[in-house]
Amino acid sequence: MMHTAMKKRRRRRRRHGQPHHLHLLVSLLLLLLHHHRACAALPSSPKMARIQQHLDRANKPALRTIQSMDGDTIDCVPRHKQHALDHPLLKNHRIQSAPPRPMPASATATFRASAAASGGNSTGRARAAWQTWHHAGHCPKGTVPVRRTTAEDVLRGGRSLFRFGRKRHRRDRAPRAANAPDVVTGNGHEHAIAYTAVGQQEVYGAKATINVWDPAIQEPNGFSLSQLWLLSGSFNGSDLNSIEAGWQVSPELYGDSRPRLFTYWTSDAYEATGCYNALCPGFVQTSSRVAIGAAISPVSSLAGEQYDMTLLIWKDPKLGNWWLSYGDAGASQLVGYWPAELFTHLSGHASMVEWGGEVVNTSPGGAHTATQMGSGRFASEGFGRASYFRNLETVDAGNSLAPVSLDAVQTLAEDGGCYDIRKAYDERDGWGTHFYYGGPGHNPACP
Repeated sequence: MMHTAMKKRRRRRRRHGQPHHLHLLVSLLLLLLHHHRACAALPSSPKMARIQQHLDRANKPALRTIQSMDGDTIDCVPRHKQHALDHPLLKNHRIQSAPPRPMPASATATFRASAAASGGNSTGRARAAWQTWHHAGHCPKGTVPVRRTTAEDVLRGGRSLFRFGRKRHRRDRAPRAANAPDVVTGNGHEHAIAYTAVGQQEVYGAKATINVWDPAIQEPNGFSLSQLWLLSGSFNGSDLNSIEAGWQVSPELYGDSRPRLFTYWTSDAYEATGCYNALCPGFVQTSSRVAIGAAISPVSSLAGEQYDMTLLIWKDPKLGNWWLSYGDAGASQLVGYWPAELFTHLSGHASMVEWGGEVVNTSPGGAHTATQMGSGRFASEGFGRASYFRNLETVDAGNSLAPVSLDAVQTLAEDGGCYDIRKAYDERDGWGTHFYYGGPGHNPACP
């Protein structure tokens, strides 16, 4: 009787156990199928090996690592071991912790943006924007904060490893007038910019305070930026030198839609030299507080709080390096510099300055892109709604900042129905020469 009862219990356990074993088998098969699909989606092993070699060179060992709330990993890298020094022209370069001569002094005081400066369209003043990763920690002295590059960053754009972090090569560069700005129409890039005429004067730097927004980007490979350019060289050839800094939103480059502080440089018209941020050797970081490529926070809101950032680029008269500072005069930070060795024409001076916005239009579905420039609003909407550049200044041969007169700047927007620009001068409230710019892209006036 006992033997018969035990056999019955075994049969019941086997019957009850069958669904459990079947569930495990199905789960295992699904897991294997998912793994097979994931592996099939990955690039070939040789390509991944090349990417990993690149990352090993670019991501230097850190003394401290900070996980930012926006998902970025910030590595605090010893200043003398940063990726910039891997450039062949900088093998014997000695890092400068500060320029040998003082930062250019402004001839006039710089004021905050106010409601009065825009005809009373706002109820408050603009505030300074900073960087998100600061909420999670700080880098020790003697190190520089570097946004860590990942394999996903490299793969996201779908471009070659050589082109990663570089602007797309302008193969269709069209001839341009000698005094026209360095923009190319017809290749999908559209602008709303103010610029100085070529040969008007020798320029040794430029400064502006830029309103910060988070414009919507329609296409995964689209972008929207607001920056200043310092240019010299042949605008129709392949030896154009350019130094650039500002903020940009680029899902392809960063994997999100946050506005980020960026730098760029080239000495051959964007063909083979230069890159964004620290994605290739070149720009030497000196600050332990400002991370190139990191998200800016907070940002402006429509009819709400306005935030801006002040950028100054200038050439050190003694050593010839081009320095970048971030922030107002009272709280500015020396971010770093572009060494003189990187350039040909900019080893002397700049011949043109540009300030303004740029987007890329890939005409999705045959229509103009809905990617926004600036705030996504037209210039006529003014303070609190349209984006602005204010207090335009240039650096002269005496290492002094001089306000740019309204007559000294010209403006350009390829299609005013998509994006536009309006310049003005305000002396009473301290904005000096300034302009509003931007737009929504696709709309009834921009089909």
